[in-house]
Amino acid sequence: MKILQKTFSLTDHGARGMTIASIASFFVNIGYMACMILFFFFAQDILDDGMLSSLSNYLIAIVAAVAFTYLALDWEYRATYNSTYMEARDLRISIADTLKNLPLGYLAQHDLSDLAQTMMQDVLDLEHAFSHAIPQTFGAGAFLLLMIIGIFFQNAWVALAIFVPFALAVGVCLFSKSYQKYCAKRYFDARRKNIAILQEAIDMQQEIRSYNLVDSKRKQIHEAIDQAEKLQMKQELGQGVPVLSAQSIAKLSLALTVLATAWLLIQGEMNALFVIGYLIAVTRMLGALEGISMNIGELFHIDVRLDRIKELKATRIQEGEPTTFENYDIEVKNLSFAYGERPVLEDVDFCAQQGHVTALVGPSGSGKTTMIRLLSRLYDYDQGVITLGGHPLKAIAPACLYSQISMVFQEVTLFNGTVMENIRIGRQDATDEEVIQAARKAHCEEFILKLPEGYQTMIGENGSKLSGGERQRLSIARAFLKDAPILLLDEISASLDVENEMAIQKSLNELIKNKTVIIISHRMKSIEDVDQIVVFEEGRINGVGTHQQLMESSDLYRRLVEKSRLTESYVY
Repeated sequence: MKILQKTFSLTDHGARGMTIASIASFFVNIGYMACMILFFFFAQDILDDGMLSSLSNYLIAIVAAVAFTYLALDWEYRATYNSTYMEARDLRISIADTLKNLPLGYLAQHDLSDLAQTMMQDVLDLEHAFSHAIPQTFGAGAFLLLMIIGIFFQNAWVALAIFVPFALAVGVCLFSKSYQKYCAKRYFDARRKNIAILQEAIDMQQEIRSYNLVDSKRKQIHEAIDQAEKLQMKQELGQGVPVLSAQSIAKLSLALTVLATAWLLIQGEMNALFVIGYLIAVTRMLGALEGISMNIGELFHIDVRLDRIKELKATRIQEGEPTTFENYDIEVKNLSFAYGERPVLEDVDFCAQQGHVTALVGPSGSGKTTMIRLLSRLYDYDQGVITLGGHPLKAIAPACLYSQISMVFQEVTLFNGTVMENIRIGRQDATDEEVIQAARKAHCEEFILKLPEGYQTMIGENGSKLSGGERQRLSIARAFLKDAPILLLDEISASLDVENEMAIQKSLNELIKNKTVIIISHRMKSIEDVDQIVVFEEGRINGVGTHQQLMESSDLYRRLVEKSRLTESYVY
């Protein structure tokens, strides 16, 4: 069970079920062989005395053998498929649990279509191997070993005639493992690339058409598909040739058994009945070995998928303990962070107190949005520390932390559901009336009531039926509904017109009371009256203070204010 669990990334329950299924498969092979052995004794009894010694005993034995085989097949079916489908279900749930606990940085560095394929297609491929290849390989392997040992005690020459080709056949399969895995990985990567290309082509239809890229995109897709097809053919050959070679070598066991038994028959050391019996046995054993060779090929084929799942499950997840907070002050000390090899923040220090509004400003790319993501633990920082109410952020359980934070980012993500459902994400147990009140505070009702079914209107994938400003206001309504003690706002007015921005600013003044508020805004006029402004420059802190203090002490801040004023007064 431990070997199964480690090799195939199984759960405890899955490893136990696979072990039982392997044992059941072993008894199925025994059942098939029992019928052949029974025929052998039947024939021997007739040849010895010219008549059956006891017909009733043979009838009972036949019924018992048939019943045993049937029960073994039924046990194998139930053990194999029930445990397999439950394991596939548990494996998908396990992957989902891993994904939800991974930092956002992992998702940003990996193709989302690849992760979806891992959860769905890769597990589906493993499901077939779990239900067929693995239990049948172990069951047939144990059966063959038992048969060869049994024949060895009867006649060593016959056992040797069977064993040598069988061992060579298995050796060919195992010897080709590296090449089979190499071919499988190349095809696996090509398929993943094709899925990503097709996903991009679907997502980017507006850009592809508007920039006249249809022909070049079609050519790219066709070339990728052709390349994947060639790699698939190589993989099929890389897997088929060793399997067919192994099966051909294994068939030599039949020829060698014929020679060995014929020689023993001529020498008078074996009678004709035993010759037939050994030939029947080796024929049955050949069927089992051919199944093993094909199943070994499938196991090599799924190795790449297993490696991908193991890599995903081995990724370090975000952990922590449920925490009770006496206050919601946020303190950042000596913080550094990098996206891979590219440093983004270095030696950042500031404090955002509860009941105060802290604004983060700076040129594009200076690290403001990254700072917000670190504060919300969508990413984990590399060096330094962030504390919330005196507790290190990394020591707080993610679910506990997220329950204390409302986030409104520049990039809004909505679900393909109703308006009501999308706002209720802010607080799942909210009543319809509470959702409507939050929508009014975020000035959403003016466009919601114009929709065909009002709050029950389906808004399409990622809110495709709404404008950018309408999607932004729905995300703000979520924050009103959640009413968390920490509020993180990243360019929330970017998609709003001036009238709606002014209305929402008034509502926000009510929302932010007694909360820890951190806001990013390029409209410098809107943050002049906040309690504290932190100026970022190339990942470092340029200055911290009020508007008036920074106007006196920071050249960068003065330039930002001037540029903002010029932008607002610019006329096309």
